Amino acid sequence: MSNSQQITGAQALIKSLIAEGVDLVFGYPGGAIMPVYDALYDCQDELKHVLVRHEQGASHAAEGYARVTRRPGVVIVTSGPGATNIITGLSDALMDSTPMVVITGQVASGMLGSEAFQETDVVAITLPITKWACQIRRPEDIPAMVARAFYIASTGRPGPVVLDVAKDAQVGMMTWRGYKKCDYIRSYNPCPALPASKLEAAAAIINEARRPIIMAGHGVSIAGAEDALKALAEKTGSPVAATLLGLSAMSSDHPLYRGMLGMHGNVAPNYMTNRADVIIGVGLRFDDRVAGLVSEYAPNARVIHIDIDPSEDNKNIKTECFIHGDAREVLEALVPMVDEARHDEWLAEFDRCDEVEKKVVIDPEVKPGKGLLKMGEVVSCVSKAFGDKAIVVTDVGQNQMFAARYSRYTEPRSMVTSGGLGTMGFGLPAAIGAKMGEPGRDVVLFVGDGGLQMTLQELGTIMQYGVNVKIVLLNNNFLGNVRQWQAMFFNNRFSQTPMLNPDFVAIAAAYGIDGENVAGRDELPAAIDRMVSHKGSYIINVNIDATDMIFPMIAPGKAVDDILIDLNTKFTL
Repeated sequence: MSNSQQITGAQALIKSLIAEGVDLVFGYPGGAIMPVYDALYDCQDELKHVLVRHEQGASHAAEGYARVTRRPGVVIVTSGPGATNIITGLSDALMDSTPMVVITGQVASGMLGSEAFQETDVVAITLPITKWACQIRRPEDIPAMVARAFYIASTGRPGPVVLDVAKDAQVGMMTWRGYKKCDYIRSYNPCPALPASKLEAAAAIINEARRPIIMAGHGVSIAGAEDALKALAEKTGSPVAATLLGLSAMSSDHPLYRGMLGMHGNVAPNYMTNRADVIIGVGLRFDDRVAGLVSEYAPNARVIHIDIDPSEDNKNIKTECFIHGDAREVLEALVPMVDEARHDEWLAEFDRCDEVEKKVVIDPEVKPGKGLLKMGEVVSCVSKAFGDKAIVVTDVGQNQMFAARYSRYTEPRSMVTSGGLGTMGFGLPAAIGAKMGEPGRDVVLFVGDGGLQMTLQELGTIMQYGVNVKIVLLNNNFLGNVRQWQAMFFNNRFSQTPMLNPDFVAIAAAYGIDGENVAGRDELPAAIDRMVSHKGSYIINVNIDATDMIFPMIAPGKAVDDILIDLNTKFTL
């Protein structure tokens, strides 16, 4: 099509996506978006469409794709229930700073407000859970709005945007004059200039530190700041800990990497937080699962907080120096400004914490030797079988925490999970999106029996497109995380958490996916080997001890150094 040819709005939308560099979209057709799907029919060689089995699956698959590629995931759905079915995915993406462009169909402009068939006020519903939402009623507005959507979604603190396209805008004619990417919006400043005074102040604080700790959040991976993080840590001799979404920002085998922060994180970084004199937080929110009881958080620490989102300044934790900027740019600017340092005595205190955790928590979980299988030992064996190089995708619950703790990460962008919203059902479609985004890497999904059944239908997407995802089902016939809280805080009153489950391997087989049941420890190694060597998707349904609990644990409302290492024992040095 030439730049002066008359085309429909639907054709303009498809051309705009292709011009933006999109080569893969996830979606589900319906009446109000049918013109777009008709236009897509002629461009299938340039723009691949993945037909999911539910719109929520499309949104989570787009998240998985975006998280491993650092490119916006794209979703196309119809109006009404098609649009409302992606609400969970939008909220999840906003909480976890995941770039996503969602295109929804809408009834014709003249029918808006008339309660027409499958009409829903998509913009009003999605405004609180997106960076931007816009309704398009004229075909000639489509290219500019698509460009604006991608710019907003992928710059600054990334997040989801929604374009709600009325049907008459899709079928109406317009003159195509080419596509221009957006690089400026008045009043929107996603890339602030780095303030020299703040960098100098931060460097001075770091140079005075005797007990520093660097906390790496999701913002490190979003910015591609892994190398800069490593450089700062090595030059200053500072231990590094990661949030759940910050996992894989530093290799697990780096001597300065000291584990995961948060409610079920490693003992050392949590305990030492309240003994640090300087905290350097990079691209994290200091949310309740990381900070615990705010009034008792890091009482002796001078806090430096680096974040692309200015609203994070003093939002949860009071900081001495907040630097508004891209994590990679800030860290690269700081490295030449800080002094070479070593903190051997400080690191030795981390080692002492590690020794206790290994003896009391890790070894009994990973090497129990007898009894029913435990989640930690399964995760550890799977991670080793993939050479600690797989992209780890999790659902939400105990499976998520065990996978986060006992997987090892040697490559960046190797953890895909639902952090802020904690969305059960996220795992399976997100794994599909991650594999499609990084087809050359192994993708392993850790999922519980509860979460798997929330989006189980996406096995059909795996079948249709031959997606190679390895599925490790940690099956305890319970809603395991809720069960743990019921055991700890509700006197073992297991209200509505036991589950009567189907034959998952048989269900997978009906979708053409091979797999097997693993009943005991002696069966596990061979089953993992068969899964790893299998050419396509594979599921192992592992029978897990239902009483297995995830520790350490910082109970809700407790300080970060008030750590339970089993049901009745608090950590002490």
